[in-house]
Amino acid sequence: MSSLKQNLAQKMLQKLSPQQIQFIKLLQLNTQDFEEKVEQELLDNPALEDTKNSDEERFEEPETDDFGDEDYLKDDVDIHELLNATGDDDGGFHLNEDYNNEEQRESPLASQNTFQEYLMEQARATFYNETELMLAIHLINSIEEDGYLRRELRSIVNDLAFNENISTTEEQLEKLLIKIQNFDPAGIGARDLQECLLLQLYKKDYGDNPAISLAETIISEQMEAFSKKHYDKIKRSLKIGDDELKGAIAEIVKLNPKPGETGNSNAKTQYIVPDFTVVNNEGVLEVSLNSRNAPDLKISAAYSETLKAYDNSPNKAQSLKDAVQYIKQKLDGAKWFIDSVKQRQNTLMSTMEAIVQRQHDFFLEGDETRLRPMILKDIATQVGLDISTISRVANSKYVETDFGIYPLKYFFSEGIVNDEGEEVSNREIKKILSNAIDAEEKKKPLTDEALMDLLKEKGYNIARRTVAKYREQLNIPVARLRKEL
Repeated sequence: MSSLKQNLAQKMLQKLSPQQIQFIKLLQLNTQDFEEKVEQELLDNPALEDTKNSDEERFEEPETDDFGDEDYLKDDVDIHELLNATGDDDGGFHLNEDYNNEEQRESPLASQNTFQEYLMEQARATFYNETELMLAIHLINSIEEDGYLRRELRSIVNDLAFNENISTTEEQLEKLLIKIQNFDPAGIGARDLQECLLLQLYKKDYGDNPAISLAETIISEQMEAFSKKHYDKIKRSLKIGDDELKGAIAEIVKLNPKPGETGNSNAKTQYIVPDFTVVNNEGVLEVSLNSRNAPDLKISAAYSETLKAYDNSPNKAQSLKDAVQYIKQKLDGAKWFIDSVKQRQNTLMSTMEAIVQRQHDFFLEGDETRLRPMILKDIATQVGLDISTISRVANSKYVETDFGIYPLKYFFSEGIVNDEGEEVSNREIKKILSNAIDAEEKKKPLTDEALMDLLKEKGYNIARRTVAKYREQLNIPVARLRKEL
């Protein structure tokens, strides 16, 4: 007699609703991108209106019986005519035109390192499949300011699954990344320096230039020896002479180790519009959100009343059911969008207010040394939100202060305890390291161990590997490579 076994297993899955996904996407947009998104939503969804625009358009519209009679919204509404009002004509749905008035706009700060928008344009011209384009844009957003993709593809796959509810594989992302690595500027999207240099060499035509071909061999096969300047070893391994090596090195030094910081003339100049403003009003810090992040949106009265009229009508013609279903979808979409916009505003303000509270002394005086150690978890705990939510705010937003415009991520740093038991920001440590290296004797540069001893003398007892980590974060090479003859 066979026995029947039952196994009970619990498996926790997190699936985000369409509204949550919409909120997440809105949250990570900066002011300019958010404004474009709102404008596009107004164009795509005629059930959504901008209050200022609708009021202005109605004021400028000549008086007619239709708009003067409140009964025009009752049962005699032509639903099919309403559905044709998609916003493509002159009476369409647009953002407040005051935005285009120069007197109404903030004085933007030009940003020189704007390679990401340039990459986005190339992606739109390369990927015609909507899914591939979406994944490519996610990869591009993961590329850091210097042009490198340091996140593992496995982590990006997990992030897409968890935060965006999108399923993909490392193999699929790898194929897309290879195409992105063919974009301009050359070397973009590399995972490390070796790949970055090789990508640039691949783009060069070395048919008539053996020096470039040799440079490629050196980087691909002798990278470790090259980085340590073991030139004799390279010559022995590749069986080449001094002149050949000098020619290859001359080509290598022309390459850009930080392709994201290129001044590519093809890239459009982008502007940073502060998302927040912090003003010191006689010792009281006042935080405000850029008004362009708070559009006055509303549900179209015509669409709402049309749906009510259909529900109240005793004669529900079958031919109108599809049209009414369309209207209902548009109304639901408009409601979700308005709710997401409001949730975005509240999240942005609560996050910024928490940052100002923790970095109060800096916002009062603008002194970098007054910055307190602060990590994403600190703010997440304070405002009661997830760390990933705070990360999305910090990675894409700017604040205007009495001392200049700063990215929010500027205010986040790890803490270190000095000999007096005080917790200080690692930003202070990095500044000391940077100043020490700037002042060093270039014929005998300071090693990481020497820098560690220097910090200990100043009361900062940190390990040599931590010194090396901070030096790398400052993009400063090891002492051997800083040596000058």
